[in-house]
Amino acid sequence: MRHRLTRLLSILIAATSVGNAIAGIIVTDDFGNDVRLDKPARRIVSLSPHTTELLYAAGAGPYVIGVSNYSNYPPAALQVTSVGRIGAVDIEKILTLKPDLILAWRSGNSASQLQQLRSFGVPVFESQPTDYAAIATSLERLGALSGTEEQGRKAAADFRARWQALSRSYGDRKPVNVFYQIWGRPLMTLNGKHMVSTVLRTCGGNNIFGDLPQLAPHVSLEAVIAANPEAILAPDDARDHPLDEWRQFGKMKAVVAGNLFTVNADWLNRPGPRVLDATEEVCRILDTVRSRSRPG
Repeated sequence: MRHRLTRLLSILIAATSVGNAIAGIIVTDDFGNDVRLDKPARRIVSLSPHTTELLYAAGAGPYVIGVSNYSNYPPAALQVTSVGRIGAVDIEKILTLKPDLILAWRSGNSASQLQQLRSFGVPVFESQPTDYAAIATSLERLGALSGTEEQGRKAAADFRARWQALSRSYGDRKPVNVFYQIWGRPLMTLNGKHMVSTVLRTCGGNNIFGDLPQLAPHVSLEAVIAANPEAILAPDDARDHPLDEWRQFGKMKAVVAGNLFTVNADWLNRPGPRVLDATEEVCRILDTVRSRSRPG
């Protein structure tokens, strides 16, 4: 009897193991696509800087074997093999690395290249967080995909706690109308669905072009002047749109008050964990704007 029970137990354990292997890991990406792995990913290629940062924060850094250009944080990412430009990665090089998971950025990576990678049977997780909640769940989901659930959950919990503290601190501040300029020639901004606008809202900022349908719309100089923002912000890595050019429009509120600011581009433009550093920076800037405003 004992032998039969032992044998039955062995069969049940084996059946459970097979069932788990069949079920594997299933995680939904930011566009509702199921990403399925038989086992935790151990050879991950990241095709954007923000996905690189998310992977390292979730504890998957040891398994990252390829990154796109500009993946400069954390410093360890600089030692990882480059797979080329974000918009045109080196497919052959990626396949040579034999990845078992690819992290992609829908707005930055080529859709045809992503489809090509899928055609070779490589699972692709498409990332495009537009708010803090999505960044937090990204940390958890990437932890699940890489078998680093504990670190992913901890990183997400720490992120949520800091985000909620910032929201409480700045949630009732006086609104400030802001123009966020990402490019000068042509003049471009971001709409209300972008993570940058989420940061602005958290700090009491109002994106003057938030209602435009395009994620990164072109706008006219006349439209900016007519909107008359109280502050103009731009990323600090841009080369073609010095804020000083706005000084010629001396009647604009932002110019009169001297509210022309650059912000850390890597923090603000990448929807990863360091967006909270950007939030703190933007909130301080908008408090400066409020302190300079005239009563009434």
